[in-house]
Amino acid sequence: MPRKMYSREGVITHKYIELMHLLNIYLNHFPKHERHALCVTIRTTAYTLFNLITEAYKRYHKKTTLTAIDVTHEQLRMLIYLAYELGYFGFSGGVKGGEEAEQTEAHRYLAITRLVDELGQLIGGWIGSAKENGSW
Repeated sequence: MPRKMYSREGVITHKYIELMHLLNIYLNHFPKHERHALCVTIRTTAYTLFNLITEAYKRYHKKTTLTAIDVTHEQLRMLIYLAYELGYFGFSGGVKGGEEAEQTEAHRYLAITRLVDELGQLIGGWIGSAKENGSW
């Protein structure tokens, strides 16, 4: 069981890890022809987001890094939306599911977007806090 973290950065890191656990499970079910294209792009964008979050922890002036985090987060959100629109969340083991595929697809998309939205709210709060305390 992961330790509880109480700092803002700890909460953001914890939410990011929660997102990645679920995202990696869902990406493993995408169709085989997308595993080296859209899946890699989504994973790369997600890992870039984590690298930027880590970088922002260490910077005193955070404006550029927080702006990059915000942009990268939106790119991740749009890539996930693209995957949903292409119907890839309805796949299981690389094969389009049967009758339950529509429900599975909607459930997976809602679960992942909930986490993406929560992470976005935390990032937005971090940006607001940085503007207030002068590290912007």
